[in-house]
Amino acid sequence: MSEQLTVDTILDHLSRTLKSRLPAQGGDPSSSYAAKLLAKGPDAFLKKVGEEATELVMAAKDEDRERIVYETADLWFHSLVTLTYFGLEPRDVLTELLRREGTSGLEEKASRPKDQV
Repeated sequence: MSEQLTVDTILDHLSRTLKSRLPAQGGDPSSSYAAKLLAKGPDAFLKKVGEEATELVMAAKDEDRERIVYETADLWFHSLVTLTYFGLEPRDVLTELLRREGTSGLEEKASRPKDQV
């Protein structure tokens, strides 16, 4: 029986799929875009993160709501590839957001070590 995907389950599903695309898990770069990025390593997928971030900025500057959503999805996907490569999961990011909830963004930024600001 196929998994019913929803907005509540898609990140976990994508995370599992991306893990299966890792070279150590038998990901086939000839049949999977994600496997190809993961096999090439950080230079390949980090370049895509930068490109997608730039495209999101351009869409936002154009105030094109549909493109903003589309480019954000691209950025999130390539960010998920990055997390996967480094052995992290969406849950790690969500946990960090949860930790920050209720904390002033200004206070949180001020509490960071100077080299992280």
